[in-house]
Amino acid sequence: MSGPDDYDATPFVPEKDTDLDALREAAAACEGCPLFREASGTVFGEGRPGARVVLLGEQPGDQEDRRGRPFVGPAGRMLRRACEDAGIDPDETYVTNAVKHFKFVTTEEHGERRIHKPPSLRELTACKPWLAAELHVLKPELIIALGATAGKALYGSGFRVTQERGTLRKAPEGIEADEVVATIHPSAVLRAGKDRDDMYEGLVADLRVAAAALDEPSQ
Repeated sequence: MSGPDDYDATPFVPEKDTDLDALREAAAACEGCPLFREASGTVFGEGRPGARVVLLGEQPGDQEDRRGRPFVGPAGRMLRRACEDAGIDPDETYVTNAVKHFKFVTTEEHGERRIHKPPSLRELTACKPWLAAELHVLKPELIIALGATAGKALYGSGFRVTQERGTLRKAPEGIEADEVVATIHPSAVLRAGKDRDDMYEGLVADLRVAAAALDEPSQ
């Protein structure tokens, strides 16, 4: 069980010569950081094992935590629609999150609702071995980083999605993928109010950069 100074999922991750099913089974027992104590369970990635594209989010939301599957709530539906509008078949992707447990707070103001809370850098770092293991199996051509936390999981704490979004970048050292495109998280579109249409078009425009990269012939 994790203590105050040992946030690290590494002891729970199987050897790298494994498959996604084995990783998913092992992740269900992960206690690499304290988030497992309050979450309903681990929410591991899912999708086509040979997918060329990995859609990388921040962490599960409330519905994802309750159902044990990634991107099944409103943000997931928004993401699926945006991918389709950008020319990316969502059924040909693999979806996962940088952090595999739901981090939330409950307050008297919100009653019984569980309100999303961003993971800390320690929690993000602790969970990175799971992401690395997934990518080792998948070896995707492209990662689409959805939001600042996903970008930081790949490039470190200095990553700024507002500066990097919509550009094709080489994957960082140690990440088994070819390239990365960052964009906003679809949940940001849902929170945008009167600016929702403009933010959605920006999300689709960024995803079209990814779609164009996939259409380019291999070198």
